Amino acid sequence: MSGQHNADSLFPREPGDHGHGHGHGHGHGHGHGHEEASASGRLRRLAGRVGHAFTPHSHDSADKSDAALESSSQGMRVLAISFAVLMVTAAIQVVIVAFSGSVALLGDTLHNVADALTAIPLAIAFSLGRRAATRRFTYGYGRAEDLAGIAIVVIIAASAAFAGYEAVRRLIDPQEVQALGWVAGAGVVGFLGNEWVARYRIKVGRKIGSAALVADGLHARTDGFTSLAVLLGAGGAALGYPIADPVIGLVITVAICFVLRDAAREIYHRLMDAVDPALLDQGEQILTATPGVRRVGSMRLRWIGHTLRAEVDIVVDPGLSLLRAHAVAVEAEHRLIHHLPRLGAATVHADPDSLDGADHHAPLASHR
Repeated sequence: MSGQHNADSLFPREPGDHGHGHGHGHGHGHGHGHEEASASGRLRRLAGRVGHAFTPHSHDSADKSDAALESSSQGMRVLAISFAVLMVTAAIQVVIVAFSGSVALLGDTLHNVADALTAIPLAIAFSLGRRAATRRFTYGYGRAEDLAGIAIVVIIAASAAFAGYEAVRRLIDPQEVQALGWVAGAGVVGFLGNEWVARYRIKVGRKIGSAALVADGLHARTDGFTSLAVLLGAGGAALGYPIADPVIGLVITVAICFVLRDAAREIYHRLMDAVDPALLDQGEQILTATPGVRRVGSMRLRWIGHTLRAEVDIVVDPGLSLLRAHAVAVEAEHRLIHHLPRLGAATVHADPDSLDGADHHAPLASHR
């Protein structure tokens, strides 16, 4: 049997047991007063439990919904603050570009503007992620973050290509740079602004489980490296080595490519439903510790936006009644949602233990 549980569910209790005290907005028919001692109380309780066993479950959890909304709110806040920081950084650099004539600084300024603009696809993704699931998009719109991640990877690749192009062009056609001190200062400003934004985005992105926000943080870090190239290039020019600027630019281009590889790998893993194996280990430990679960048949996890979804097969005593086997499945899902980080929903299927070697899924063998 299987049930779809989208929220914290309670384990249907035997007489004398006590509930968890969580409000789930659905009746389990538990009852906790002394009137249960009466025959009518016991009948009402039994009817409620039987109804619970045969009613499809899709309990929306207020706590989980609030957590998802809070994650999106944190993401939007990060985007707004980082956008402002990067635009201020770019504005300072534009002023210095105007009187220095530094092509390297111009490129760095354009990088910062491009990095700020990556907030747009992410903001759209976070906004879409708040929308409720529909009959067409039955899992909701969380995957919009992965699409935004693809856009960010493309922007990082474009930044690497542009940085490399500028470096090669400066090698072929060197240009004298004025006001080297101001250019160096602008490079420091660019690095500090980008590094602060990178740390902020990566920290919050990992906290809320957003691969796209982490990738965007890595992109900000690449622009910080580019800013350092401006600083070091200006230093080399001041020492009488104008070729230092384009050479360092090429080195930084290689560094950007490494960051691009990491960001692309992270987004690729998310698109391919990859998860940390440690999460599976933790989930299996939670399930095997659940009373009534003999072992875990299989467990699958996938990211939808910045929340996890689980599909689980558990093995139970074949002598259990339908009601008790269902109760074990509910308790297993209840524990998973409470103890597995960032899990938003789970589907738990209970299989009877095949003590005699019988295959309870034989009719499905040709479809697997």
